[in-house]
Amino acid sequence: MELYDVSAELEREFGKIGSIERNKAEQEAWEDYNAQILLDARKNAGLTQAQLAERVGVDKGYISRVERGIIVPSIGTFYKIVSAMGLSVELRPAL
Repeated sequence: MELYDVSAELEREFGKIGSIERNKAEQEAWEDYNAQILLDARKNAGLTQAQLAERVGVDKGYISRVERGIIVPSIGTFYKIVSAMGLSVELRPAL
């Protein structure tokens, strides 16, 4: 069995930790991750994009772009989206 060094692969692909390239890749990964969380939450809430958009006061295309990670909502809009799905955001100390 061959061992795989994930850290070395990430460095080859995206640059050293702290580099501009690595920071950009990490930011994009977080944006994609958050978009997927919102998509899953909407589906779990049993809402269509159009229904969620109406509750939030935006158009369906906006929700689609958020869920695809094309745009990142402002913090205020993020809270509106979360609330419209019947969810809340909890801030707590990191472990």
